[in-house]
Amino acid sequence: MNTDFLDALTALETDKGIEKEVIIEAIEAALISAYKRNFNQAQNVRVDIDRDSGTIRVFARKEVVEEVFDPRLEISLEEAQQMDPNYELDDVVELEVTPKNFGRIAAQTAKQVVTQRVREAERSIIYSEFIDREEDIMTGIVQRQDHRFIYVDLGKVEALLPQSEQMPNETYKHNDRIKAYITKVEKTTKGPQILISRSHPGLLKRLFELEVPEIYDGTVEILSVAREAGDRSKISVYAEDPDVDPVGACVGQRGQRVQAIVEELKGEKIDIVEWSEDPVEYVSNALSPADVIDVIVNEEDKSTQVIVPDDQLSLAIGKRGQNARLAAKLTGWKIDIKSETEAKELGLLDEAEMEKSEESVNEEASLDE
Repeated sequence: MNTDFLDALTALETDKGIEKEVIIEAIEAALISAYKRNFNQAQNVRVDIDRDSGTIRVFARKEVVEEVFDPRLEISLEEAQQMDPNYELDDVVELEVTPKNFGRIAAQTAKQVVTQRVREAERSIIYSEFIDREEDIMTGIVQRQDHRFIYVDLGKVEALLPQSEQMPNETYKHNDRIKAYITKVEKTTKGPQILISRSHPGLLKRLFELEVPEIYDGTVEILSVAREAGDRSKISVYAEDPDVDPVGACVGQRGQRVQAIVEELKGEKIDIVEWSEDPVEYVSNALSPADVIDVIVNEEDKSTQVIVPDDQLSLAIGKRGQNARLAAKLTGWKIDIKSETEAKELGLLDEAEMEKSEESVNEEASLDE
């Protein structure tokens, strides 16, 4: 091993961030195994690499004993003191045993160690970069697919898009550019494994952050997302500033902002509703585009009975119950939808009117106080 190799290790330290001393120590450890393997030696040895010249030397380490039972591991006190009178029992004597043709083996071993360390360092760098991108969105290029995954090139690493995270209405072709949500970054023996999703609600949230500056800067907040990927989604938005229209900001001029997201999600319908701390208003908004006559709230079991016009019942419930299901998921409230006719038969409208009357009386009493 020459000084050029040491210079190369110094350059590697600068470029890849791998400490030169760490590599040299790893080479020394690997050379011990190489020496024992290639020269059929079972003795205890130490390999030393001179940090200035690159010279490699192999030393057999032997314990000083009164009586030698294994000459490969032990040396008598008498013999040790012939080399140095200061040796005592239980000391360790080092004798150089460097083979003449050890340089070639050393070069091969060093190359293997350096290659392995560089690979490990690159994997570590990629892992560190992507672990910070969990729950973030990235653009990748579809490479290939099998019965389990679609493999997407993210630049420095190939990510896995499982079947369960794919959109049912979407087909993926080679070289397609897609935006995906990073769900998990794991360390494996083969390097970092990146799992991505096209169906995760987080993808919808991140797409709105990209398209709507008011969300990115915090003027408008997305408080909840309910999604049935590829078909329909609902998001609830809120702005602390009363002069800001959170729904309008997300829709954009002539619907341009939301339309860009719909196109990215291959036509997925998106309802944008305004969040409210009042469950009556929030549930009413969440059932958009259906009109709501009234919402009866049961705080105890966090459930609501929603009354809608007869001609709005199917719209409020939605195809296969989807609109009501998404609204319940978005708000966190159970939602039971009744038509106006059914509500009258059950006396729910009278109950709702009584609740409103009580609220009105309480408000007036509060004002009088």
